[in-house]
Amino acid sequence: MSDALAAGGESWFEDGLHFECGRCGHCCQGEGYVWVGKRRIEAIARFLGLDPEAFGRRYLRRVGGRLSLVEKADGDCVFWDREQGCTIYEARPEQCRSFPFWPEHLASPESWRQAARSCGGIGCGRRWTVEEIRRHAGRGP
Repeated sequence: MSDALAAGGESWFEDGLHFECGRCGHCCQGEGYVWVGKRRIEAIARFLGLDPEAFGRRYLRRVGGRLSLVEKADGDCVFWDREQGCTIYEARPEQCRSFPFWPEHLASPESWRQAARSCGGIGCGRRWTVEEIRRHAGRGP
């Protein structure tokens, strides 16, 4: 864990940060891995009305020793729909729930500003406390 995220340590975001997901999907588009574990697989499968095995055959791929959601041909998340948005929003993976509070975005004020260039929800909405941010940051990619 970076110094900025160490529990009890000082960080540049001690006063918290404002964020509210606008469900724009910028974080769902483009290539990348969306890691999932057994409990999340079961939750998403249940949400979709599938058994975990059927869900896995259709929506998962193995990358090294981990499981990731598959992507569409254009690199977007398999559950991102340009009209509907995230079709599993209520059951989305922890990595998605923790965005934008990922260690790489919290490393410095500049990295947070960089993330805000593609995420309109950064700087909007309620103020998240440093404790909430640190808790979410532990669930990132």
